[in-house]
Amino acid sequence: MSEKILFLTGKLAERQLKRILSLMKPEFSYRINQIGVNVAALMSENIIMRRLQKEQDVDRIIIPGKFRGNLKKLTRYFNIPVERGPDDISHLPDYFGLKKPEEKLEEYDCEIFAEIVDAADISTQKILKLAKNYADQGANVIDLGCMPDTSFEHLEDTVRALKSKGFKVSVDSANKDELIRGANAGADFVLSVNEKNINILNHIKSIPVIIPSKPGDFKSLERLIKIVKEKKIDFFADPILDPIHYGFADSIERYIKLRKNHPKIKIFMGTGNLTELTDSDSAGVNATLMGLASELSVDAVLVVQVSGHCKNSIKETDAARKIMYYSKKNKRLPFRIDNSLMAMSERKPTRKTKKEINEIRNFIKDKNYRIFLTENGVNILNSETHIINSDPFDFYDKLKVENDASHAFYLGVELARAQIAWQLGKNYDQDNELEWGIATPKKNKNLTKRPKLKSTQKKN
Repeated sequence: MSEKILFLTGKLAERQLKRILSLMKPEFSYRINQIGVNVAALMSENIIMRRLQKEQDVDRIIIPGKFRGNLKKLTRYFNIPVERGPDDISHLPDYFGLKKPEEKLEEYDCEIFAEIVDAADISTQKILKLAKNYADQGANVIDLGCMPDTSFEHLEDTVRALKSKGFKVSVDSANKDELIRGANAGADFVLSVNEKNINILNHIKSIPVIIPSKPGDFKSLERLIKIVKEKKIDFFADPILDPIHYGFADSIERYIKLRKNHPKIKIFMGTGNLTELTDSDSAGVNATLMGLASELSVDAVLVVQVSGHCKNSIKETDAARKIMYYSKKNKRLPFRIDNSLMAMSERKPTRKTKKEINEIRNFIKDKNYRIFLTENGVNILNSETHIINSDPFDFYDKLKVENDASHAFYLGVELARAQIAWQLGKNYDQDNELEWGIATPKKNKNLTKRPKLKSTQKKN
């Protein structure tokens, strides 16, 4: 027996909802109840309970995503599950498609080493602040990046200070004496050990990350693996990921070969050679690298965020590892799981059709401006006006707001947002900020309360 669903909607969205459900040809049966308000945001629990009969022969009720109210209260009243649907009605097919995680993504199987670059030139106090910041972004281990030909006088003090605050610490140096000093001060890991300094393992208890003796020398890495296994030392092996056009493809092949040859060892990968040395937004690069790490069961990655275009690499890597873990665990593509890494554009940008715009305009009886995106530009309309353009400056002299500073300011902000969204292929929702994924702090929304009025909406 198919599921029966009741959809609640407002006047402006009713026709579009009917059209979308008709095109979906869903397996469930459904009814639509237009609740008598223009837009979903104007609905309230009391309006719904007053205008909808309490006894409903359905399995669940779906209300628009922009409804601000208490779903539990409605569920108790109707004795039927009441759910909040997607914010945009055009996303309804996705809502009934692949199931998204019910809870916030938290699980992962790959640790993040976050490097503090040129740590020898940074005070212990500043390193502690950076460490807290990196940990808040998702780092599991704070990596102290030492510098060639620069003495790290406060290395021991820094390691001890970090350990006293509960951080796991790694020391990253080409100088074997610095590795020993860091290890003896309590560092959990040392980067990097090769055939030239292998003897330091006789003097330290820290877990080593072992690397080839020279770039691309896979055989030397195999020899090292054999040695540390015989010594029964815990370790990570890193074949080294090379930059594009400097051995990138071959280095991926080495990771694949390493995992095939050693199914159970811990593998380490530094991602900075790709993120920092490629002129590309880092979110997509980090997502791809963590997909590779997930397939090869890489146990830890070293992340740096020095260049401006990589300033969110730790957060991006954290989000990517959780998405990839969920994908692998549930045997599904890393698709429609989480939008954190979709900063520049949307998977499916929402655009109104000409027919939908005309339907909306026929309902509008006041002079308040509504702004929507269509394929041919930004639309601004009220009961008297409908203008389409792509540059906010081209709207100004037609909107008749030159004597209303607050309204002009408001429309300027909204039209600028709309322009950016239209140019980049993002969604635009009037009165709301654009979504930039993990690139900007996420504001908590209280879906049981209406949003506060903005300064230009308040009456003096």
